[in-house]
Amino acid sequence: MKYADSIVGYQIPVLFFLHPANVREMRSVLKQNRFDYPVCMDTEDTFNKVNKFPAQLNFQTFLLDKNNHVIAIGNPVHNYDVRELYIHLISGGIDGDSLSNMRTVIKIEEDMVDLGSFDWRREQHITFEIHNIGNNNLVVYDNKTSCGCTSVEYSKEPVQPGKSLAVKVTYKADHPEHFNKTIILYCNASASPLELKITGNAK
Repeated sequence: MKYADSIVGYQIPVLFFLHPANVREMRSVLKQNRFDYPVCMDTEDTFNKVNKFPAQLNFQTFLLDKNNHVIAIGNPVHNYDVRELYIHLISGGIDGDSLSNMRTVIKIEEDMVDLGSFDWRREQHITFEIHNIGNNNLVVYDNKTSCGCTSVEYSKEPVQPGKSLAVKVTYKADHPEHFNKTIILYCNASASPLELKITGNAK
């Protein structure tokens, strides 16, 4: 969303309709992740029942025009082609070459960290620095980790050329283990997706 905003030069309105099993837990998750976009807690699932949305998650995201007509369907987070289509429509028809020109170049001093041996009950914290050495803003729009024991935190704001992004990784072992975990970042860098790795021995 920040990436799209940075391209068009204004904040694109986004609405989220959720039907959580536990409203209190969902609110806690949103607060923890500092999610500041409008969210409707649809406790009766009315929005879905009225519109009869497909069961597949990929078809539950829609792009609307100013008259609230659906002009595109698909999840831009999970599908790169859908994301490019949304950007194309939102920006008023920027062509593929122009979108490619919005990519940037990054440099990571160290993309793999060995944490050595430590007490498995103690959380481990690592910070990776991603330097934007290109000519356009760097925007990280999604991340995936290899397991729930690893969490990632970073600023969602675009990173200007010459600036750096701190990616904070927390590892919390569920039990003693040797581990090799991967964090994948999706961004507008030419090298995307980026892979960061942490290894160690939680004793």
